[in-house]
Amino acid sequence: MTEHALRQVALAGVAESDLGKVPGKTAIQLAAEAARAALEDAGLAKSDVDGLFTFGFGRMGAVQFGEYLQVQPRYSDSSYTGGSTPVAFVEHAAAAIAAGLCSVALVAYGSTQASDGERRLGGAPEDPRLPGSQFERPFGIPLPLGAYALAATRHMALYGTTSEQLAEIAVATRKWAQLNPVAMKREPIAIQDVLNSRLIASPLHLLDCCLVTDGGGAVVLTTREHARDLRKPPVVILGAAETHTHQIISQMPDLTVTGAALTGPRAFAMAGLKPDDIDVAEIYDSFTITVLLTLEDLGFCKKGEGGAFVSGQRTAPGGDFPMNTQGGGLSYCHPGVFGIFTLIEGVRQLRGECGPRQVNEARIALCQGTGGVLSSSGTVILGKT
Repeated sequence: MTEHALRQVALAGVAESDLGKVPGKTAIQLAAEAARAALEDAGLAKSDVDGLFTFGFGRMGAVQFGEYLQVQPRYSDSSYTGGSTPVAFVEHAAAAIAAGLCSVALVAYGSTQASDGERRLGGAPEDPRLPGSQFERPFGIPLPLGAYALAATRHMALYGTTSEQLAEIAVATRKWAQLNPVAMKREPIAIQDVLNSRLIASPLHLLDCCLVTDGGGAVVLTTREHARDLRKPPVVILGAAETHTHQIISQMPDLTVTGAALTGPRAFAMAGLKPDDIDVAEIYDSFTITVLLTLEDLGFCKKGEGGAFVSGQRTAPGGDFPMNTQGGGLSYCHPGVFGIFTLIEGVRQLRGECGPRQVNEARIALCQGTGGVLSSSGTVILGKT
């Protein structure tokens, strides 16, 4: 099997669960809610699923989720690399399908972070023996935010990036959220509002930071051939790549270079495309600095030029670089892991299902996940058939 065998796999169904603050539902219920809706979107039944990809429900995530769904898969995966995990799962699931290990793969995730009032995943506290707990937290760094603040500070020192340029990302994303009826934050904001919002970890302000919400999402994959006979037009995988570079921020090789510098070129090479070919980009936006670094590393602009690239509301509705068109983790939702929602929106944009936020003639979408403290990266390039 070559890597291009992945291109014979399509995304056939996508959906999210209830979002926001959803008391009375567990994380696994939200994931199951999204899974049922994604299967319905594809025109498939639960009994068709023989590949299961999930995490966050305890140490045996896929096993627990399979029990809850009453699905006994031929292939399953509970890997966890932070927010990039669902994007990486697309590559895992596509490889399994291409190898004949399963035929219909379900990728699903759910979280009740808002109801729980904390950023734990699957209800598991951080192990005090982990390196971050031993060697970073004792010195007062608030994680994960403080790690991203370090990256922002370094980028500003090296390249002259400004808080105003980071604010451009938050404002543009909010404009997209205003076009999404299920986005959590829809009131308009301006650059000065971002700068005037409470400083959380210098130089990042409150409006530079993602939301904390409940919610779940799901994606269904199968072969291109099978997908052609299903309910919705298939969206095909053109390129995919993943990596991780470090776990704790003090071990990041370069605070201004993320794993996207590795996954982007590999995904573009598999797709036979260049950054200029992308019609719509869904970039993980845990913080505004995450977006800026990722855009540079994916090759949309040179290193150090991210601030200029996003200026003038270039990524907002009406701009020439549509990005985070559902409102992103900054304004739409962010239940701990946002990667699944980049995929959902990418598919919907290529199907032409996004109503007032639809990008005209969108044929190629890039979906990017980032996990941990800029630790992991997953890049998927999707195409319209």
